[in-house]
Amino acid sequence: MITYNVYCDESCHLEFDKSPIMVLGAIWLDVDKYQDITKRINNIKQFYHIPVHRELKWTKVSDSLLPLYEQLINYFFDDDDLHFRGLIVDNKTDFQHEITKSYDDWYFKMYFNTLRNIIDPKEKYNIYLDIKDTRSRRKELKLHEIICNSIYDFDHSHVLKIQSIRSDEVAIMQLVDLLIGALSYNARGLSTSKSKQKLIQIIKERSGYSLSRTTLARESKFNIFHLQLEE
Repeated sequence: MITYNVYCDESCHLEFDKSPIMVLGAIWLDVDKYQDITKRINNIKQFYHIPVHRELKWTKVSDSLLPLYEQLINYFFDDDDLHFRGLIVDNKTDFQHEITKSYDDWYFKMYFNTLRNIIDPKEKYNIYLDIKDTRSRRKELKLHEIICNSIYDFDHSHVLKIQSIRSDEVAIMQLVDLLIGALSYNARGLSTSKSKQKLIQIIKERSGYSLSRTTLARESKFNIFHLQLEE
């Protein structure tokens, strides 16, 4: 039985942010690979004279740092131990009734849809969320309950914990931010940054996907799910 770490982040997730797009994403890896992967990411930072404690984010992509971000994207695709799943809500207004009724329930449903293709009831998981607000602990407990109940893990022997962490302290979480930022930018049809467009093109080429369609459910390297309103 393998224990995996799962690192999750969100983009355009706030109830009143006015963005029609919402993206959630997760990178998962064997816990035994954590140290090596963190070291590789930090080595890339240091090669470009970036302190390891400095947080890398999609919003910080610039022309001057483009080679650094290009190498990070390529590293993700080169390392077979790294896996990503992204959930894209292309138009939140389609779900406005559900959101208005209970935004928290909507939020947990989106996380469940993101994680359900990652969780294998035969394995074990530590799930980490990027800390967003002071309600993080309540969200952790509720999401833990939902995920465990969905796989009949009532004693929490498979989903061991769900914990909020600071993304500036965890290099892998910064890689999640980069990938979901690219998905969100692409889904919104933005073109304000040539550097960001270049990174999106690399992701398309390396993944073999246009990013505009749902991938096969069994895709384990770069899995995308576009959530559509059920008729």
